[in-house]
Amino acid sequence: MKKIVFISAFSLLFVYAEAQTKYHVLKTFSIASSGKWDYIAINPVSDDIYVSHATQVNVLNTKGDSIGVIENTTGVHGIAFAPAYGKGFTSNGKINTVTVFDIKTNAVQAQIKTGENPDAIMYDGFSKKIITCNGKSKDLSIIDPATNAVIATVALGGKPETAVSDEAGNIYVNLEDKNEIVKIDAKGFTVEGHWPIGAEGPTGLAIDTKTKRLFAGCEKMLVVVNANTGKVVANVPIGEGCDGTAFDPELKEIFASNGEGTLSVIREKTADKYEVVENAPTLRGARTLAVNTKTHLIYLPTADFKPMTEEDKGKHQRPEMIPGTFKVLVVGK
Repeated sequence: MKKIVFISAFSLLFVYAEAQTKYHVLKTFSIASSGKWDYIAINPVSDDIYVSHATQVNVLNTKGDSIGVIENTTGVHGIAFAPAYGKGFTSNGKINTVTVFDIKTNAVQAQIKTGENPDAIMYDGFSKKIITCNGKSKDLSIIDPATNAVIATVALGGKPETAVSDEAGNIYVNLEDKNEIVKIDAKGFTVEGHWPIGAEGPTGLAIDTKTKRLFAGCEKMLVVVNANTGKVVANVPIGEGCDGTAFDPELKEIFASNGEGTLSVIREKTADKYEVVENAPTLRGARTLAVNTKTHLIYLPTADFKPMTEEDKGKHQRPEMIPGTFKVLVVGK
């Protein structure tokens, strides 16, 4: 007599979902620190992981071991690296400064005054300058890493969230409060154009320098923009609460980290055609990310949270973090 096995519809759906999920959390790196966090970055020289966190930057090696701390970076948001100068830089939002540190030893070398509330920070290989997005003063500070001096300030007319470079003389900046991308000439640091993108709250921004396509992470939408013309060429649905996007040029995949607890993975089939590969589960609060394009691993900072109270909901506040639970998720296939 043959054995009859009954499989519920729920089980079939679960098996199907498991089969479709390629990216998943491989491991978790715990960090003995408390407070708010924002961006995470990969040191291009060492592959070490730099995690912004309240008043300091925690530095981890690829095994997750704590190997250093960059202190006195109150309100730190982002980290950038200028390998040709042997320097790294942090943007310190609450004290309106950039901290300069040695890219190999993490020893602090200098402090630079910037515009108000420097948020995202990047290195432009074309102009060989460090650029901060100053949210409160609504401008960019252009820093010469050779002299650690601000050489220009670029007014934007809106709140800049993230900036990227095409490494060919152009810089692009998300204006979160204007729902625009601003194009900047990296030769003279002048504004070349304001491009409406038709989606709410652009935060994360990434670029494919070969196809000249920009990937703006907005509310439940990834907007793909032609970096030459400013034309929107695609709208791709993503999860809720995106605050970071990244592009892996070898895999031709775009990642959007969503605070709801998912990682949207989008494949670039052609310059103007995109498809959602999956929405891989992460954890609530994992809203920013960094991709190591050598190993294809994705790093996302987050923590555990207390349940939302009615007061939190009424004030539209984030739930309170549980002390001692700060961590970095390592996601891969």
